[in-house]
Amino acid sequence: MGIAEPIEAHHAMTSQQVASGSSFYAAMRILPRAQREGMYEIYSFCRQVDDIADSGASRASRLAALEQWRTAIAALYAGKTSPQLATLARVAQQFSLRQDDFIAVIDGMEMDVVDTIIAPDRDTLDLYCDRVASAVGRLSVKVFGMPDDDGRQLAHHLGRALQLTNILRDIDEDADLGRVYLPRDTLAAAGIVHPTPNAVRAASLDRACAPLVADAREHFAQATTIMARHPRRVVIAPRIMAQAYHALFAQLVRRGFAAPRERVCVSRARLMLAIARHWLF
Repeated sequence: MGIAEPIEAHHAMTSQQVASGSSFYAAMRILPRAQREGMYEIYSFCRQVDDIADSGASRASRLAALEQWRTAIAALYAGKTSPQLATLARVAQQFSLRQDDFIAVIDGMEMDVVDTIIAPDRDTLDLYCDRVASAVGRLSVKVFGMPDDDGRQLAHHLGRALQLTNILRDIDEDADLGRVYLPRDTLAAAGIVHPTPNAVRAASLDRACAPLVADAREHFAQATTIMARHPRRVVIAPRIMAQAYHALFAQLVRRGFAAPRERVCVSRARLMLAIARHWLF
């Protein structure tokens, strides 16, 4: 993707083409057409800004590209939509998506660009999870048709559950990028007082990861309770996501966090099984 033309890149591929690269493309495809197209647009936006944050371009170029997106979203909500974002504008209006949630996602990506995240405090980590995951959830639950209160609570809990699972899964991959998302206090409690990426990569992290495991488990439980209050047709997509990610989370816990850590992932077969279960039962 050309880092200098992020909005043009969004237009170069259809949102469905971008979404087809997602692990949850199959889960999105089973939604009714309007919701499906809405989720494709949200995913495409998130993928574009995430690609900017993780690109090899200079920090200044990445910040400029994210600022271009921030300006484009502001223009969209001011009724000055560019042709490239016409479909996103229609979806935002159709589902009453909030501008603040789009901006929060951009702000989360910017956190990875402004300064390399290394062993943040717990409040900073929670803010990061809210921006890069729960804000996406707040956009998504509007598309699913959930009531505001439960929708926002589901986004809060499921978003954090998924992002904490990502952090637990990607410890070594993030260290390769110079990043450490495990909180400073939990690393210190495990005896890692100088949490450099190299130190974290080589360490046994069961004790350091235990608080995040407990937090993720509680967020999964809260999300499950919320979804149980709503008809299956309303929560089918988040239930599939929750089930697939909880399976990944359980595999990580069984494996443990001692070095060397074998990569764990959700198989496509497991995702298809989750989809089948929600259709049949």
